[in-house]
This record gives sequence, C-alpha cells and structure tokens, in this order.
Amino acid sequence: MAKKVVVGIHGLANKPPQEILRQWWQDCLVEGLTKNSKIKEPNFNFEMVYWADLLYKQPKHTDPNFYFDSLYEANPYVPAKPGALKYYQESILDELKREALDAVGEKLDFLNVTLGLDNLTKFYLNQAGLWQDLQFYYDNQQKILNRQDELELVHSVLRQELKDVLVKFKGQEIMLIAHSMGSIIAYDALRDLGQEEPDLEVAYFVTIGSPLGIPFVKSQIIKERDYSPQVRTPSIVTKSWKNYADRKDKIAIDAHLADDYGVNHRGIQVQDDLVFNDYEQPGDSPVRKPHKSLGYLRTPELSQHLAEFLSLG
Repeated sequence: MAKKVVVGIHGLANKPPQEILRQWWQDCLVEGLTKNSKIKEPNFNFEMVYWADLLYKQPKHTDPNFYFDSLYEANPYVPAKPGALKYYQESILDELKREALDAVGEKLDFLNVTLGLDNLTKFYLNQAGLWQDLQFYYDNQQKILNRQDELELVHSVLRQELKDVLVKFKGQEIMLIAHSMGSIIAYDALRDLGQEEPDLEVAYFVTIGSPLGIPFVKSQIIKERDYSPQVRTPSIVTKSWKNYADRKDKIAIDAHLADDYGVNHRGIQVQDDLVFNDYEQPGDSPVRKPHKSLGYLRTPELSQHLAEFLSLG
C-alpha cells in the first residue's frame, strides 16, 4: 500500500514563520479528526508549502507584548469553542443564491473573456482585500527572487514551490489542501504538472475559501492556457476534488465551482460543499472570520473527508 501524505498550501497576505503556521494547520486538522470523527491521537504525514517569505521581508509574530505592531498576528490558532464545530445545513436560500450567482457569473465570464470588462470584478476584489495579491501574481512583468536568488516571474516562483513538494512525494498517495489564493497557485501548478510530470498523481484535491469561481480568475486561466470558456479539473487529480466554502466568505463568493470547471479525462469533477467556518478572532468581543484557514481545516465535512483519505476511524 502506498504511503499517504497531506500537503497544505496557505493563502494570501503575510504569515507567521513557516514552522508556526505548519503547526497551526496540523493542530486544526488533528482537532477536527479528534472532535468530529472521534479518532484518538491521529497520526499522519503533513507537509506545509510556505511562500509568504518570498513576498514579505519579515514574517508576522505572536508576541502579545507587541500587539500594537503591524506585524502582530491577531488570529492565532485557538481550539474551537464547545459545540462550535457543526455540519452546515443547506437551505432553499442557499440554492437561490447559487442560481443567482450562476446566472450573473455566466455573463461576467463572457465579458471577461471576450471583452476584458473586469472593472466590476476588480472593484469587488479590492474590497475583499484580494486584488493587490492577484494583480501581483498575474503581472507578466513582475519578478521576484526564487530560492536560488534568481529573478523569475512571480507566478512561476510560487508555482514551483508547490511543484517541488508534490514531485518529492511522487509514488505516494497525496491529499493537497489549498486555501484562498493558494488554491489558484495549486490549480495552476497541477495543470503544469499534468504536462511536465504526467505520471504524477494527486489523489485528493481540496480547496477551501477559494476564489477560483471569480470571473477574473477564470479569465486569467483561460488566457494563459488558451482554453474554451470552461476550464476543467487538472488531469493529475485521480480520485476527487472537493471545494469547501463558508457562505459568508467574501473571497469564496462563488461557492459553487462545479458549474465552472469541467471533468478531466478521468471523469473527476469538483464537488462543492458549504461549511460553517467557526473561527473567531480572540478578544473581549470575538469577531467571526469566515475566510480563516484555521476554521476551515477543522470543519466536520473536511474532517470526514480527511479521515476517509487516511483510512482512519
């Protein structure tokens, strides 16, 4: 039986140092397996793909004595409150929202691809705090230093970070969990690897809080790869692509990717699942953060999927 490994790639904005973020992600996954799936002391191989240090000179810190510092991380890992981890129950309102977004999305997709009219999307992304990162990523003139201190295009450097890790685990059964902008990097890297390493397989692809449904993002994918207006599941995904989104997550405003991304040659198509992201910023007046990766990683739906992948329980 092939060994199994869980690979995570984080999302936009600056982060704490790699080992801290890695530990937080693993703690959340373990917490979810323990509380949701009743698995005692789950043990699995977890690898973190960390790229924040390629874009930011100094990482965030967790020293409460310097809470006023702009580099202070105000949203650390904290265990979920009792009763907070619960399955999301979809309603007729969710279905109506999905249909409305699908109808609007089709029109915006057409305008983005054929006419380049993405000002509305840019305005929304700016309000959601995503535009700066996306603009940087898609700029075909912008270069940064890679790990070998060589200047390369931003998207090439970031994709290579993930590619190197996935190739390292070639021959093992891989679950890739990608958050936020990390899901864009992951999608692009997987499509590249389908050409560069066609015998590499990623069994389970998981996206959380993903902006892959936003028309601007899809239009960039189409422009780069010269696709028809419908993109598809990466060819090296062999068993499933699960997309988890909180209804109030502004980055994952289009929570349903199944109507946007077609099947690959293996017949694998993205499956969407709404979840409740319980994460709250600690403090006297806790504020729920529906886009936070740490909340997504311990949702019951993701925990169940992870337990199935690990053959636990």
